[in-house]
Amino acid sequence: MKRKASRHRKDERDTMRPEYDFSSAVRGATAARYAQGANIVVVDPEVLDVFPDAATVNEALRALAPVLRHRRTAQRSGEAPNKALQPTPPRARRR
Repeated sequence: MKRKASRHRKDERDTMRPEYDFSSAVRGATAARYAQGANIVVVDPEVLDVFPDAATVNEALRALAPVLRHRRTAQRSGEAPNKALQPTPPRARRR
């Protein structure tokens, strides 16, 4: 004799907890923000004293960005990014 199929299969049961109430939720409320993208960076513990929050990280990156952009364009054009900082040839040692 075969068993009768249960009314609900295991994967069709409602597993939502009663304390989660989505009755007033708005579908797609954050979709536009998510589509714009977000860059999340984890700051190493060694530099947390210097960069305690997002504002200080952004301030430092804004100060550094022009240098990196200049360096990138210089590399594309084939010139040295900063001629003053190029290594000099080693001198002959005096004995």
